[in-house]
Amino acid sequence: MNAARLRPEVESEPMPAPQRIAPYATALSADVVVDDEDLGTGRLILLHDPDGNPAWGGEFRFVAYARAEIDPGLVTDPLLGEVGWSWLTDALSAHGAQYTAASGTVTRVAVENFGAMADEERSAQLEVRASWTPDVPDSGDVRAHVEAWGELLCTSVGLEPVPDGVTAMSSRRPAHGSAS
Repeated sequence: MNAARLRPEVESEPMPAPQRIAPYATALSADVVVDDEDLGTGRLILLHDPDGNPAWGGEFRFVAYARAEIDPGLVTDPLLGEVGWSWLTDALSAHGAQYTAASGTVTRVAVENFGAMADEERSAQLEVRASWTPDVPDSGDVRAHVEAWGELLCTSVGLEPVPDGVTAMSSRRPAHGSAS
Protein backbone atom coordinates (compact mmCIF):
# COMPACT_ATOMS: atom_id res chain seq x y z
CA MET A 1 0.00 0.00 0.00
CA ASN A 2 2.86 2.37 0.80
CA ALA A 3 4.29 1.91 -2.73
CA ALA A 4 1.26 3.64 -4.31
CA ARG A 5 1.89 6.98 -5.97
CA LEU A 6 -0.55 9.61 -4.78
CA ARG A 7 -0.88 13.20 -5.93
CA PRO A 8 1.23 15.68 -3.93
CA GLU A 9 -1.94 17.21 -2.46
CA VAL A 10 -2.66 13.88 -0.71
CA GLU A 11 -0.69 13.69 2.51
CA SER A 12 -0.96 10.10 3.71
CA GLU A 13 0.48 8.15 6.59
CA PRO A 14 0.02 4.74 8.18
CA MET A 15 -2.56 4.52 10.94
CA PRO A 16 -3.55 1.77 13.36
CA ALA A 17 -5.76 -0.82 11.68
CA PRO A 18 -8.73 -2.49 13.33
CA GLN A 19 -7.65 -5.72 15.01
CA ARG A 20 -10.90 -7.66 15.40
CA ILE A 21 -12.32 -7.69 11.88
CA ALA A 22 -9.69 -9.89 10.22
CA PRO A 23 -6.54 -11.77 11.24
CA TYR A 24 -4.41 -9.22 9.35
CA ALA A 25 -5.02 -5.57 8.53
CA THR A 26 -3.16 -2.45 7.52
CA ALA A 27 -4.44 1.10 7.13
CA LEU A 28 -3.67 4.56 5.80
CA SER A 29 -5.13 7.94 6.64
CA ALA A 30 -4.86 10.96 4.38
CA ASP A 31 -5.72 14.61 4.11
CA VAL A 32 -6.02 16.57 0.89
CA VAL A 33 -4.16 19.83 1.47
CA VAL A 34 -3.90 22.72 -1.00
CA ASP A 35 -2.16 25.97 -0.08
CA ASP A 36 -2.09 24.89 3.58
CA GLU A 37 -5.88 24.40 3.58
CA ASP A 38 -7.23 20.99 4.55
CA LEU A 39 -9.96 20.28 1.99
CA GLY A 40 -10.82 16.67 2.75
CA THR A 41 -9.85 13.56 4.61
CA GLY A 42 -9.99 9.82 4.26
CA ARG A 43 -9.01 6.40 5.49
CA LEU A 44 -8.24 3.18 3.67
CA ILE A 45 -8.06 -0.21 5.38
CA LEU A 46 -6.96 -3.47 3.80
CA LEU A 47 -8.24 -6.55 5.59
CA HIS A 48 -6.81 -10.04 4.98
CA ASP A 49 -8.09 -13.42 6.06
CA PRO A 50 -5.97 -16.26 4.57
CA ASP A 51 -8.93 -18.63 5.06
CA GLY A 52 -11.16 -16.36 3.02
CA ASN A 53 -14.35 -14.70 4.15
CA PRO A 54 -17.65 -15.70 2.53
CA ALA A 55 -19.09 -12.21 3.07
CA TRP A 56 -16.16 -10.72 1.13
CA GLY A 57 -16.02 -13.38 -1.56
CA GLY A 58 -12.25 -13.63 -1.12
CA GLU A 59 -9.27 -13.30 1.19
CA PHE A 60 -8.95 -9.51 1.01
CA ARG A 61 -11.32 -6.58 1.55
CA PHE A 62 -10.73 -2.85 1.19
CA VAL A 63 -12.72 -0.48 3.39
CA ALA A 64 -12.57 3.18 2.36
CA TYR A 65 -13.81 6.47 3.70
CA ALA A 66 -13.64 9.92 2.11
CA ARG A 67 -15.08 13.19 3.43
CA ALA A 68 -15.04 16.62 1.81
CA GLU A 69 -16.67 20.01 2.25
CA ILE A 70 -19.07 20.80 -0.58
CA ASP A 71 -21.13 23.79 -1.62
CA PRO A 72 -24.27 23.82 0.58
CA GLY A 73 -26.40 24.24 -2.55
CA LEU A 74 -25.37 20.78 -3.77
CA VAL A 75 -26.89 18.95 -0.79
CA THR A 76 -30.34 18.90 -2.39
CA ASP A 77 -29.11 17.65 -5.79
CA PRO A 78 -30.90 14.32 -6.31
CA LEU A 79 -27.96 12.94 -8.30
CA LEU A 80 -25.29 13.77 -5.71
CA GLY A 81 -25.25 10.28 -4.20
CA GLU A 82 -24.98 8.57 -7.57
CA VAL A 83 -22.25 10.98 -8.67
CA GLY A 84 -20.31 10.49 -5.43
CA TRP A 85 -20.43 6.71 -5.88
CA SER A 86 -19.29 7.03 -9.50
CA TRP A 87 -16.18 8.91 -8.31
CA LEU A 88 -15.08 5.67 -6.62
CA THR A 89 -16.03 3.24 -9.38
CA ASP A 90 -14.59 5.50 -12.10
CA ALA A 91 -11.32 5.84 -10.15
CA LEU A 92 -11.06 2.07 -9.69
CA SER A 93 -11.65 1.56 -13.43
CA ALA A 94 -9.24 4.32 -14.44
CA HIS A 95 -6.46 2.74 -12.38
CA GLY A 96 -7.17 -0.78 -13.63
CA ALA A 97 -8.07 -1.94 -10.11
CA GLN A 98 -10.05 -5.14 -10.59
CA TYR A 99 -12.65 -5.83 -7.89
CA THR A 100 -15.92 -7.53 -7.00
CA ALA A 101 -18.66 -7.13 -4.38
CA ALA A 102 -18.50 -3.35 -4.05
CA SER A 103 -20.90 -1.83 -1.56
CA GLY A 104 -21.23 1.42 0.31
CA THR A 105 -23.03 4.64 1.02
CA VAL A 106 -22.83 8.28 0.03
CA THR A 107 -24.00 10.63 2.75
CA ARG A 108 -24.65 14.34 2.49
CA VAL A 109 -24.71 16.51 5.57
CA ALA A 110 -26.08 20.05 5.70
CA VAL A 111 -25.26 22.25 8.68
CA GLU A 112 -27.33 25.30 9.60
CA ASN A 113 -26.47 27.36 12.67
CA PHE A 114 -28.90 28.96 15.10
CA GLY A 115 -28.90 31.06 18.26
CA ALA A 116 -25.45 32.21 19.35
CA MET A 117 -24.01 30.45 16.29
CA ALA A 118 -26.40 32.07 13.78
CA ASP A 119 -23.65 34.26 12.34
CA GLU A 120 -21.65 31.25 11.16
CA GLU A 121 -22.01 30.29 7.51
CA ARG A 122 -23.97 27.26 6.41
CA SER A 123 -21.79 24.34 5.44
CA ALA A 124 -22.15 20.92 3.87
CA GLN A 125 -20.14 17.73 3.60
CA LEU A 126 -20.15 14.67 1.43
CA GLU A 127 -19.01 11.31 2.81
CA VAL A 128 -18.31 8.20 0.76
CA ARG A 129 -18.03 4.94 2.69
CA ALA A 130 -17.27 1.89 0.61
CA SER A 131 -15.84 -1.59 0.62
CA TRP A 132 -14.83 -3.94 -2.17
CA THR A 133 -13.01 -7.21 -2.68
CA PRO A 134 -9.87 -6.58 -4.72
CA ASP A 135 -8.64 -9.05 -7.29
CA VAL A 136 -5.14 -9.30 -5.82
CA PRO A 137 -2.52 -10.73 -8.19
CA ASP A 138 -0.02 -13.33 -6.97
CA SER A 139 2.48 -10.49 -6.48
CA GLY A 140 0.17 -9.00 -3.82
CA ASP A 141 0.33 -5.62 -5.58
CA VAL A 142 -2.62 -3.47 -4.47
CA ARG A 143 -1.21 -0.11 -5.60
CA ALA A 144 -3.96 0.46 -8.18
CA HIS A 145 -6.60 0.29 -5.43
CA VAL A 146 -4.72 2.72 -3.19
CA GLU A 147 -4.17 5.11 -6.09
CA ALA A 148 -7.89 4.93 -6.95
CA TRP A 149 -8.71 5.84 -3.34
CA GLY A 150 -6.32 8.80 -3.63
CA GLU A 151 -8.14 9.89 -6.77
CA LEU A 152 -11.49 9.58 -4.97
CA LEU A 153 -10.17 11.93 -2.28
CA CYS A 154 -9.01 14.48 -4.86
CA THR A 155 -12.20 14.30 -6.90
CA SER A 156 -14.38 14.71 -3.82
CA VAL A 157 -12.66 18.01 -2.92
CA GLY A 158 -12.99 19.29 -6.49
CA LEU A 159 -9.42 18.95 -7.78
CA GLU A 160 -9.21 18.63 -11.54
CA PRO A 161 -8.13 15.22 -12.85
CA VAL A 162 -4.56 14.87 -14.01
CA PRO A 163 -4.32 13.54 -17.61
CA ASP A 164 -2.40 10.33 -18.27
CA GLY A 165 1.32 10.94 -18.63
CA VAL A 166 1.21 14.20 -16.65
CA THR A 167 2.52 14.45 -13.10
CA ALA A 168 0.73 16.83 -10.76
CA MET A 169 3.01 19.31 -9.05
CA SER A 170 2.19 20.67 -5.66
CA SER A 171 1.24 24.33 -5.45
CA ARG A 172 2.74 24.44 -1.98
CA ARG A 173 6.05 26.20 -1.61
CA PRO A 174 8.75 24.90 0.72
CA ALA A 175 9.27 26.86 3.93
CA HIS A 176 11.92 29.56 3.79
CA GLY A 177 15.36 28.00 3.94
CA SER A 178 14.25 24.41 3.34
CA ALA A 179 15.41 22.32 0.45
CA SER A 180 12.90 20.81 -1.94
